[in-house]
Amino acid sequence: MNFRTTLAAATLLALPIAAHAQPVDGMYIGGGAGANFMLKENASVSGPRGLQTRSGDLTTNAGPALVINLGYGFGNGLRAEVEGDYRHNGFSGSGFGGQEQKYGAMANVLYDFVGLVPMVTPYIGAGVGYQWAQMQNLHATVGGANVATGNQSKGSFAYQAILGAALPIESVPGLALTAEYRFMGLTGHRQYSASVGPGGTPASFTMKNDFNNTVLVGFRYAFGVAPAPAPAPAAAPVPASPISRSYIVFFDWDKAVLTDRAKQIVGEAAANSTKVQTTRIEVNGYTDTSGTPKYNQGLSVRRAQAVAAELVKDGVPKNEISIQGFGETHLLVPTGPNVREPQNRRVEIILK
Repeated sequence: MNFRTTLAAATLLALPIAAHAQPVDGMYIGGGAGANFMLKENASVSGPRGLQTRSGDLTTNAGPALVINLGYGFGNGLRAEVEGDYRHNGFSGSGFGGQEQKYGAMANVLYDFVGLVPMVTPYIGAGVGYQWAQMQNLHATVGGANVATGNQSKGSFAYQAILGAALPIESVPGLALTAEYRFMGLTGHRQYSASVGPGGTPASFTMKNDFNNTVLVGFRYAFGVAPAPAPAPAAAPVPASPISRSYIVFFDWDKAVLTDRAKQIVGEAAANSTKVQTTRIEVNGYTDTSGTPKYNQGLSVRRAQAVAAELVKDGVPKNEISIQGFGETHLLVPTGPNVREPQNRRVEIILK
């Protein structure tokens, strides 16, 4: 089963527990475990006069991989993080043998595509850092002589590209399951000292082309995420008599799209505007306190514009409508910051 198939299957199985995706805003921690698949690594042996120089591409075996990270989300899809990682692989071929383990630290910048795919948030990223490649029991047979090295570590700058997806878990606010593919490469060459045969004549190994394909499954937990809101209440009924001059339309979280019930209420307001003396129709938009004040201000205006467009569609002259957005001010239900309150996500229609 390849990575794409695994990700699709995990998404389908988790649909009943998945929550609405939202940008990470603040500190978070994460981690993942999986497998590392190295591309063929080139190795060469050189030594004293009389020892033939030998090189070859080593065939590597899949090995374990582990990553832990600490990051910060800026609330707009952009994230920055630092990570520690570990990878281990064995290799053989062309008369060579041994194992290699890598560990180090990377700094990554990532971007979440919130809302691009239902339930799941895809993301991409890139990182740079430093890795240590430790050779364990690296050995080769050259011209009948055995060349070997003990456990040695050499450092190198590294870079990586990241492609992943996160699945929020509704029952634990802030928690998301993650699946990732990473490509990591080490720059330059690494040279390890060795010895030839029982006499211990000095020699060396030179390792090149350290490229890694890593598949990880893990988690991410964002701190300070508010619990999921209760279902939006039914819109307040408009009394048939006397004719009301005030109407309220409610919206889903982070939405400016009218529901069927909301369209019905707007239609009643449009019809009743012809039955009472009206000189102006005020359309005022509001939000709850989740999200930033700047974002909420724009969202309240978009909600008011959606209601005004529906009024025009229902026959109200456009020049009789005034639109205002008040963001997270003038709360219908007083709350603290970062609270998703359904009754505060509204537009009020007032017949003046």
